[in-house]
Amino acid sequence: MNQEKIWNILPRITPEAEEALAAFPPLLRQVLFNRGFSDDPSARAYLRGEPSSNTDPFQITDLPAAIERIHFAITHNEPIAVYGDYDVDGVTATALLVETLGKLGANVRGYIPNRFDEGYGLNNNALDDLKADGVKLIITVDCGIRSPAEAHHARTIGLDLIISDHHHPDDENLPQALAVLNPKRHGDIYPDKDLAGVGIAYKIAEALVSTSSQPEVTQSQILNSLLDLVALGTVADLAPLVGENRVLVKKGLRQMKQTTRQGLFSLAAVSELNLKKVNAGSIGFMLGPRLNAAGRLKEALASFELLTTNDVFKAGELAQQLDMQNRERQRITRDMQIRAEEIALGNDPNAYLLFAAHKDFNSGVVGLAASRLTEKYYRPAIVASKGEEETRASCRSIPEFHITNALDQCADLLIRHGGHAAAAGFTVRNENVEALVEKLKAIASEKLSELDLKPTVTADAEVDLSEMRPDVYEGGLKYLEPTGYGNRDASFVARNVKVKSSRIVGSDGKHLKASFEDAKGIVHDAIGFRLGEWHKSMPARVDILFTYEPNEFNGRVTYQLNLKDIKPA
Repeated sequence: MNQEKIWNILPRITPEAEEALAAFPPLLRQVLFNRGFSDDPSARAYLRGEPSSNTDPFQITDLPAAIERIHFAITHNEPIAVYGDYDVDGVTATALLVETLGKLGANVRGYIPNRFDEGYGLNNNALDDLKADGVKLIITVDCGIRSPAEAHHARTIGLDLIISDHHHPDDENLPQALAVLNPKRHGDIYPDKDLAGVGIAYKIAEALVSTSSQPEVTQSQILNSLLDLVALGTVADLAPLVGENRVLVKKGLRQMKQTTRQGLFSLAAVSELNLKKVNAGSIGFMLGPRLNAAGRLKEALASFELLTTNDVFKAGELAQQLDMQNRERQRITRDMQIRAEEIALGNDPNAYLLFAAHKDFNSGVVGLAASRLTEKYYRPAIVASKGEEETRASCRSIPEFHITNALDQCADLLIRHGGHAAAAGFTVRNENVEALVEKLKAIASEKLSELDLKPTVTADAEVDLSEMRPDVYEGGLKYLEPTGYGNRDASFVARNVKVKSSRIVGSDGKHLKASFEDAKGIVHDAIGFRLGEWHKSMPARVDILFTYEPNEFNGRVTYQLNLKDIKPA
């Protein structure tokens, strides 16, 4: 059976908030209250997607110096390289800045390292090559904050370096660059600390465009045309969809619906996605994985070219290539997950941290395999590709365990590392792997052994199933979009619900299709992804935790329950 989950049903709205939010429908009131909005103005601003704080980019530490240097390079026609990362966040950030600088008349190119030959982030060989090629200024996006040695090398060879990154800085050991742009820096006053790499690239673009000689109309056209890239990178990188991220993604989705970006049309076509209906979910499940596939299997240049080309035929070819690579990536991930599971559980079935390394593991897909292990066993997981001398690993974690902090405690054993609370990566010399795994497992055991480790699913309210009607979605719940990481869909619990039918669906029979009857005799269709195992032992009555959503098929819209968990009534 699927792992048992803890249901956390949030407390009822207070009478004061109930009164203050009286203009909204009852269920929406509760949902808004759960998200911290208990007065009418803040709730309206949230639903409209208006920023709640000052978003002036010049608040970011070092930004004025960076903008001055970039304008100097544009004026003097100095070659500029935008140096990105090979995931969707890095690729969209590179495309965004290259496009902006191009429109301002810069001599600019994008550079994205090859994951397999060059590894993550800045590397000295690339810096040498760019310098030899005449480049005078390098701007990093989505990388560089943990590269003090490479920044020092850039200075030694006479390259000016501007670093922009959103990963956690080591404030004791910041790279010595001309400017280091990262709102997470100690003492930085920019109010939103959660921007993705592409979000910070957009703030640079905002500052550049607003200080350029372009007329105001052109300035806003340029900035609007970049928002589709911001939405793609922010959602795909799992940056929390709150604060400014949510505002940018909401605008970005609007821009995607009317985009003139050739690569997006082609990518949507191979994904069988109608761009007019695009939402955060379609980025997360359809567009994002295809854009990521190139960097995972070969090099991310195909994704960068797709997002920046105006050539219809080239865009079509590149989109087909990414679609094929994505299918291949899915196959490799499935095989690797099975093998990683055998290795991790074979070595230590009761470990608080799962570890699997193998020389045949593709280093571009280890993160996905780690994700699946974490999801299935609710433990931090590390999957690694073992090379001749070094092992490269990807880590995924659970809310109870900050994986990057754990790696910081092992810094003496690592060549390099970095990441967030929930995901990280590192490179380690092979002779240190055993000591590292032992130390990480000890840290995990100390942190987690006293806890009851079960995933928690949160619900906004307990409801009667008959309260779920199309007007409840159309008149309220749909305004919560874009939902996703950090801004979950509104979810509800209904108890003692009568099961009308159930069957398994999907090519591998993993998903559940069911229908439930409410107290008024109305039947509700439901889908439960990865809940197929319930079909064999479905009781006559169940408790369900679900979200409520429109489902469009053959041009007809119906509404369905999207099941997150089931328990016998």
